[in-house]
This record gives sequence, structure tokens and C-alpha cells, in this order.
Amino acid sequence: MSEVKIIIDGKEVHVAKGSTVLDAAKKIGVDIPTLCHLDLHDTKMVNQAASCRVCVVEVEGRRNLAPSCATPVVEGMVVKTNTIRVMEARKTVLELLVSDHPKECLSCAKAGDCELQDLTELCGLRGDSISGTAMSTYKKDITPSLIRDMDKCVLCRRCETMCNKVQEVGALSGINRGFNAVVSSAFELPMAETVCTHCGQCVAVCPTGALTEMNHTWKVVEALADPTKTVIVQTAPAVRVALGEEFGNEPGSIVTGKMVSALKAIGFDHVFDTDFTADLTILEEGTELLERLENFLEGKEGPSLPILTSCCPAWVNFVESQFHELIDIPSTARSPQQMFGSVAKTYFADKLGIKREDLVVVSVMPCLAKKFEASREEFAVDGNPDVDLVMSTRELADLIKQMNIDMEELEESEFDNPLGMSTGAGVIFGTTGGVIEAAVRTAYEVRTKKPLPKIDFEELRGFDGVRVASVAMDDVVLNIGIAHGLGNAKALLTEIRDGNPRNIHAVEVMACPGGCIGGAGQPYHHGDSSILMKRQAAIYQVDKNMPIRKSHENPAIAEIYEKFLGKPLSEKAHHLLHTHYHMKDKA
Repeated sequence: MSEVKIIIDGKEVHVAKGSTVLDAAKKIGVDIPTLCHLDLHDTKMVNQAASCRVCVVEVEGRRNLAPSCATPVVEGMVVKTNTIRVMEARKTVLELLVSDHPKECLSCAKAGDCELQDLTELCGLRGDSISGTAMSTYKKDITPSLIRDMDKCVLCRRCETMCNKVQEVGALSGINRGFNAVVSSAFELPMAETVCTHCGQCVAVCPTGALTEMNHTWKVVEALADPTKTVIVQTAPAVRVALGEEFGNEPGSIVTGKMVSALKAIGFDHVFDTDFTADLTILEEGTELLERLENFLEGKEGPSLPILTSCCPAWVNFVESQFHELIDIPSTARSPQQMFGSVAKTYFADKLGIKREDLVVVSVMPCLAKKFEASREEFAVDGNPDVDLVMSTRELADLIKQMNIDMEELEESEFDNPLGMSTGAGVIFGTTGGVIEAAVRTAYEVRTKKPLPKIDFEELRGFDGVRVASVAMDDVVLNIGIAHGLGNAKALLTEIRDGNPRNIHAVEVMACPGGCIGGAGQPYHHGDSSILMKRQAAIYQVDKNMPIRKSHENPAIAEIYEKFLGKPLSEKAHHLLHTHYHMKDKA
């Protein structure tokens, strides 16, 4: 690839032809402030709206200032990033943005994580230098998973890029003009009435408080303070490899034991592991896979192949609204979160001798769609939800800090039993390819009645957006498709809908980049795929360190089938652990 030589602030730099001035500046460590720009390395997608003009620079020979994020380099270009003219222009742009922005920094959910706030601090803007009153008056749009406060929108278009070009959901677009310009839904409908999947990736990239999660922290605190309630908590596999980042640890730090200790210090009556019901999911979903496979091989009628995993609620929402032709092929198994809630409010409530209404089930999840999932009507009994409250990884970190718990000083603790015992197969649910690898570990041994020749299926691992691999199970070769990110899932599902030319038998889909490790409730990674890869490596390290690594070998799972459920796909298991899907026509 040919290179171009340019000069930035007196420093010579060689960059690939087609690079931007911002790319060149980053290469030599020159920091140009940005707001609308977002480089999503893991998807090779760049938001180049150039709408904010915060990143303007002077280019010798040009009259107007140029946005560095969208200005391509040319041979011999001379750029200055730190002139008085540039500094004044940035300050003016920020003053205009802030003049039409609510002055609610003390109460804003994004305070401390707001990029607009950081920029005003960098440029020395203070209250007495900003005039004007916010003129936009959009209503807040509140869903079970996220909140849209469009008065705080700065039209960076990041959410639009994420929703339309990366996830390919198509729920957001720029509308209106002037002070009423905003990124919104078709016909300005509430998000709950649109094709929004509640994946929350728009929240993950929003630089201000325009998009935030529905926060359940104080509802959890209120439940803990209620002496009539028994409050238990489950923690998803991806949380343990990301929570430490909120306390200054390196990405990929494994803080499982300290996390359990922190939850016990907060006051939960029992601390359990969602990995337990991840193992349970494998017994149900794996049995369903084998049943469908045998029917297929014998030419019998029944649910068709390929089977699609159903652990990701954003993915389920995507199928329900955009792939009606495939509505009957996802596994009917509930997600591990919802299996846990159902088991907790029946099996565990009976053990405690309490009513389900007096048991509060709290989840700590890397995902905002889990908040929406917990609110679905089918996951409640007489109005009482199986999972009462869902906190994100960030919310848990904030609660630990509020309660003045020193994570570094905590001793490590073990999960409580019986719903805390799990295997390595359960923990790899936290990354792309993990669910199907866990299923194959069990399906292989159940079908062949032989031990696995190897336990690690490297062919199912990786970070490519779409992967197809084959796994031999004696006389059958199982063709497996894997996709992470809804845009990638859309491509794979379109291929299957239009004829399945690669004869895929099973498909795993996760809505977020990297799977749950890149969930929208995790510590912000700002599109840095190296952070996701470190979290993924940590997930596999936890799996490797587990004494049991196959779901069907978990003794606690064997016990719950023996004493409560009977066997996989039994009538009771279907009632408590499975669900159904609905075709939804939305804008």
C-alpha cells in the first residue's frame, strides 16, 4: 500500500494513502479532541459524520478549517492542530453545543462518563462563558432497558451508525432541522413500538446522557432494606472478566471471588452463579439439538434445522421483528437468566419454605436487553416476574463504590449452593462461540456414548463476525454457524432463509461485539477490540481452570433433574425452562 508524507505540528509522519488527518495525528501521539468520531475497530466501521466540528485543524493553503476525522491526507500536506484560530473555533463549537444542552450534570446518569463534559473541561468552559437556554423540548422515551433523553443529543450520529450500519437494525435516523434536529425513530415512535432490539449498543457509543440504561440500583437497595423479602443475586459469566476495569484493573482481570465477596458485603441473602443455569440450558438446548438432528437424519417431521441458540434476548427480539420466516427454528430453551429466575422461584423457594412473592431475584448482567427480557409477560406468574431486577456491570460497580467497599482489600469467596455450582462450559457462554462449544461438548458425549477426544473446540473460537465450522460426531458431521453483532447475524440468517447453501445444522448468535463480553452494560470499551479480546482470553482461562468442564457432569444439575425436573425436555422442564416466540410487526 502506498504511503503519504505529511507534516503535523512540525512533525513528519508517513501514513497509508486514504488515511485521515486524525489517523495520522494518532500515529505520532498528537491528541486532537473529537466528539462525533468513533472508530469501531472490531467491525471495521468508522462514524465519519463530521457533524460536531470539534476536531477541526488548519491545513496550509486552505481557507477554511478542516474536520480532521473526515479529511483525507495528501502528499506534502502541512497541518496545524494547536493554533489560536483552531482553539477559538473548538471553543465556539462547544459553547454552541452546551448552550442548547440541559444543565443537569449533577443529576445526569452519564456524569463522569460524558465526553461533552470532558471536552468542556479540556477547553476551560465555565458557566459564565456560556449563554443561551436549551430550546429543544423532547419528551423522555423510557423502555424497560434504556432511556432516551433527546434534549441531551448532540447529533453526533454515533447511535445511528451503530444501529444502521453495524447492527443493521434500522431503528434510528436523523430527523427535523435546526434546534429540533435529533436522531430518533421512524415517525418519532416510542422505541418500544419500533424494531429496536434493546441490544443497547447505541447506549455504549453515546458520548452524552442522551442514551442511558434503565437503572435498577435503588430498587435493589430498597429490596435489600425490606425485612419481609429474601433477596438473591445471580451473576453472568462475562461480568467477572470486566467488573475489575471499573476499579482500575487491567481488561481481562478475573475478579470472580472478590465480586462474590462484594455482593455478600452489600447484603444479598444468597449469591449464585448464572453459569449454573447455563449448564442447565445446555442440557435442554443440547437435547433439543440432538432430537432435531435425529429427526432430520431419519426423515421424520418435526421442528426443522438449523436450530438457533436462544440465550441472547436482543437476538430473539431481532428474529421476532425481522425474520418472521425463521420464527419456528430458534431453540425454545429460555436464556440462562430466565431459567435461573424460574428455578429460583420454584425449586429454591420451596427449599426455603417461602412464597415466590417474598423472593426477590436480582441479576447482574453485561447486557441491557436482559432488562427488557425480564419484563416480558411470558416470564411472570400472576404478574410476579421470574427475575425482578436486572443490574448492569456498571451499576454493580457504582453500588460497590457507593457502599464504600474496597474491592482490592476483599478476600475471595465462593458462590453459594445449590445454584452456584457450575462448569467451564457454563462460563464460556460469555463470549462468541461459547454457547455452541458448550453444547457440542455435551452433545458429542451424549450421542456417541464416548468421551471427547479433545475438550477445546478451537475451530469454534475466534473474532470473525461470521464463522462456519464443522464438528465430527462419529457418523455425523455437524455444520455450525456462529455470528456476533446483529449485522453479521442478518447476513448469516439471510443466507439460511434463502436456501442454506452451506447446510448449516446449528447457529449461535450473539447481538453484541464479542458476545456478552461486549455487552452494552459492561464498562465502556469505546470500540477498542483489544479490550474485548482480553476479556475473551480471560473467559477461556476461567474455563481451563475449572475442575469440571462439561455441563452434563455438573452434579448440581444431575440433582435438580433427579429431584425436581425429571429429565431434559420433560413436561415440567418444558413448563419452567422453555418459552415461545411471537412475530412482531414494528416500524
